[in-house]
Amino acid sequence: MRKYLIKNGAIVNEGKIFHADILIAGERIEKIAGNISPAGNCQEIDAGGKHIFPGVIDDQVHFREPGLTHKADIYTEARAAVAGGVTSFMEMPNVVPQTLTQALLADKYEIGRKRSLANYSFYMGASNDNLDEVLRTDASTVCGIKIFMGSSTGNMLVDNEAALEAIFSQTPMLIATHCEDEGTIRQNTELAKEKYGANIPFSQHPIIRSVEACYLSSSRAVALAKKHGTRLHILHISSGKETFLFDNQIPLRDKRITSEACIHHLWFSDEDYDQKGSFIKWNPAVKSAQDREQLWKALLDDRIDVIATDHAPHTLAEKNNGYLQAPSGGPLVQHSLVSMLSFYQQGKISLERIAEKMSHAVADCFHIRDRGYIREGYFADLAIVDMNRPWQVTRENILSKCGWSPFENVEFGSSVTETFVSGHLAYQKGIFNEENMGMRLTFAR
Repeated sequence: MRKYLIKNGAIVNEGKIFHADILIAGERIEKIAGNISPAGNCQEIDAGGKHIFPGVIDDQVHFREPGLTHKADIYTEARAAVAGGVTSFMEMPNVVPQTLTQALLADKYEIGRKRSLANYSFYMGASNDNLDEVLRTDASTVCGIKIFMGSSTGNMLVDNEAALEAIFSQTPMLIATHCEDEGTIRQNTELAKEKYGANIPFSQHPIIRSVEACYLSSSRAVALAKKHGTRLHILHISSGKETFLFDNQIPLRDKRITSEACIHHLWFSDEDYDQKGSFIKWNPAVKSAQDREQLWKALLDDRIDVIATDHAPHTLAEKNNGYLQAPSGGPLVQHSLVSMLSFYQQGKISLERIAEKMSHAVADCFHIRDRGYIREGYFADLAIVDMNRPWQVTRENILSKCGWSPFENVEFGSSVTETFVSGHLAYQKGIFNEENMGMRLTFAR
C-alpha cells in the first residue's frame, strides 16, 4: 500500500486553520496529528509555508465528451482540473448524443473510469419525453438529474409544463436546473436584431438574457419544488434579484432548495464586455456590478451555498465570431481555486470560507460519501497551495484543450503545487502522474 506523509502544512478545514501532518495510506487519510513520524515505505512531502485545502469539488462542468471533442474531452479537462486543485467534478449531459438514456449514461461513466485523472460523476439528462429513463437513475451512484429550463449549448430545453410537473413530482433525487425564461430571451433577441441587425454588441448579452428572464425561470423552479417537495439545486445564479429566492436559516444538509454561484459571475461584470467580448459570453449572462455584489452578499450570508465554474470550453475559431454565432461558455476549471484565493488576498473572503463553499458545502449539498473534508478515514482529496507563488496566465500554460481563457494575462498570487486524488499524487509542481485514474463518486442517499 502506497503511503504519503505531508509535513508542516497549514490545514484549512471545517472553519479552522491549523498546523498538522497528514498520513495517507492507500486511498484514504489514515491520521491527522502534530509531528507524525514516518514508518516503512512512506514518501514525505514538505508543505512548510503552504496551505492544504480539501480538494475542490466542482458540481457543474461541461467536458464535451462524447461528440464534441474538438472543443474538449474528459482526459484533457480532468487534467486541467487537477492542476487547479479540483479533485472531483460533476459533468453535464448536453453532449452528442445527449445523455438521455441509462445506456448512454453508462457509456460516459466508462469513459470517466478509463480517462479521468479526477474523481467524477455525470448527470442524467431530462427531456420532454424521457421520464421513464430519468426514474431509473440510481441516486447512490449518480450526482443528479439535469433540467435545462432555458436553452443553451446543445439545446436540451424542457419546456413542456406536463413534463416539468411529472419530473418534479416523481423524481426522488436531486434535480439541478439551468433557469432562464425562453420566451423572454426570444423576445429580447428579436428586439436586439431590430436595433442592431446582425451586428449585436456583446454588451447586449445581459439585456437579452436579462435579470427578468432568469428570475421568471428560477422562481418557477422554486415554486415547483415547494409544491412537490423536490430536492432542487439551481445552478449559476447570476442576478441579485434571484438571491432572495433562497433561505439561509436552514442547515445546508437539511435544505430542500439550494443554489450555486459561478466564478465568472463573481469576477466579471457587464463593464468587461467591451474588452472581453465573446470570452465572457456565458448563459446565464454576466450581469451588472451591482448584481455581482449582491451575489457576493448572498454567498457570504449562505443564501448561495456553493461555488462552481460552469467550465464550458469552445474553440477559439468558434468564439471568434459575432454575437449571434459565438457560442456561450468558456474554460475555468484550472483557475477556479486560485481565482477565489485572489479574492482572499483582496480581503473579500476568508480561506476557511473558500474551503467551505468549494468543498465542504458541495459534499453536504450532494451527500457525497467520504469526501469534501480533511478527516481521518475520508478519501485523501487534497490541494496544496503556495500562497506566495504568483504566476501569470498565458496561452502556453493553459491546459484546457481549447487553449484560451478569459483570465489570460491575469496574474494570480498563489499556485497549486500538489494535488492528491483519492490518495494518488496526481499532480506535483507541474508534472502529472497518470498511473492511477480518479474514482466514481458515490452518494449517501
